[in-house]
Amino acid sequence: MRKRKIALAMSVSAAGIQAAASGAVEPQFSSSAPQAWMIETRTQTDSMRASAELKRAMMEEEGVRHDVYRDVAGNLTVGVGHLVTASDGLSLGDTISDERVMELLEADLEHAEKTVSDLVGDLPLFQHEFDALVDLVFNVGQGSVSQERSPKLNEAISAGDHQSIADELHYHSAGGATAKGLIYRSERRANIFLNGSYEDPRMTA
Repeated sequence: MRKRKIALAMSVSAAGIQAAASGAVEPQFSSSAPQAWMIETRTQTDSMRASAELKRAMMEEEGVRHDVYRDVAGNLTVGVGHLVTASDGLSLGDTISDERVMELLEADLEHAEKTVSDLVGDLPLFQHEFDALVDLVFNVGQGSVSQERSPKLNEAISAGDHQSIADELHYHSAGGATAKGLIYRSERRANIFLNGSYEDPRMTA
């Protein structure tokens, strides 16, 4: 299973992703966003999309699961960290295809991208800054970045203070307990935001 996750994660390219699994399925990411290293000025986020580099990093962090399971918080989950909803028509133990994994991921990313665009408003961002915020929303949910639950993040955005935004990207708890994996993910997210570095900090720890 670990080899399958790595193969799927590392097969992402600027043009898309191919599931390096035992079958002949070759699902593609639909995003055609320019990559972080190609964008040298901050721009408005309404037309921005998650980069292929972010998708690779997210697949490494979330893993890729074709069977419906319960995450550490007890939520039914499948694919790349997709929280199962009633409309998905899935139950614990069900198995989905590579194509469905990609479809669910793209739909979740689209929702996260819109949430970030609404969250930052007119504040321009680099691609890597946008990516880090998309990862945050994907990881913690739309409600967790609201004014009520993340006032400091929203204040930093309103002030256009990019360093303070980075300081608010750290979320370490799941199911009421601190998770080491989320500590590393938060570090990785901050590195993406500040430095455009998508590398796994576990590899250099």
